[in-house]
Amino acid sequence: MEEKKGGEENGGGIYSHSRLWLYENCPEFYKLKYIDKKLPEMPVHMSLFLGKAVHDSLEWLYYQVKNRNVEISELIEYFTEKWVESFSVDVRIENGDEKELYNRGVKLLVDYYLAHKPFKQNVVAIERKILFPLDNEGKYKIQGYIDRLDLNEGVYEVHDYKTNQYMKAKEEIDKDKQLAFYHIGLKEVFGRDIKVRLVWHFLSHNKKVISYRTDEQLEKLKKDTMLLVKKIESTTDWFACGKKFCDWCEFKKQNNIRYEDVLAHK
Repeated sequence: MEEKKGGEENGGGIYSHSRLWLYENCPEFYKLKYIDKKLPEMPVHMSLFLGKAVHDSLEWLYYQVKNRNVEISELIEYFTEKWVESFSVDVRIENGDEKELYNRGVKLLVDYYLAHKPFKQNVVAIERKILFPLDNEGKYKIQGYIDRLDLNEGVYEVHDYKTNQYMKAKEEIDKDKQLAFYHIGLKEVFGRDIKVRLVWHFLSHNKKVISYRTDEQLEKLKKDTMLLVKKIESTTDWFACGKKFCDWCEFKKQNNIRYEDVLAHK
């Protein structure tokens, strides 16, 4: 999960996977958020709220198990406290209700806990920041945060938690950019010859999927990403995606506003 930390992309030349994804899916929203920086306050989609609550709980769990045993009841209690503290009427729910979604979060955590106890993984870092240059001059960089980094038998393992109900096919995962960026970042820190294993945890399915990248694939990703950044910087037509999953489009529809109206009143 990305963009948990405030202000991580305030450098102009610093990009993240989520920032690039936003441009590719909705240039209008990208411009509003990253260029104009006049994003209106909008309801948080429940999928994002639930994802953050579960991620925060797993982060807490792994910090705790470094020094003591953690009972499953403690994990659920922590999740519940954070849920109650953060939940508000501004959370946008499309299917179900708050109780149903809370119970879903509990189930994700219970299933994960039972599958991974007693948590003897050799954890190197939690929420590990990565930052690496795309170009030789270091003008453009990619930044992100690894949910959990393990080191097992000389192999660095990048662990990423996914709470969405859709589980990607192996073919999609083998082309995924986010964890591949983390792979590149780790090579910058620990050496170009390190071995890296990319691990996706699809919590809704209680399954994990493993993928690898070659050096050639990583170099191609850097070059392709640099081309995308150049495209972003030269863009003049910031069209709206019009896809129903976009919170921005839903916000415009419900409030009967236009992009231009936001700019005029900020």
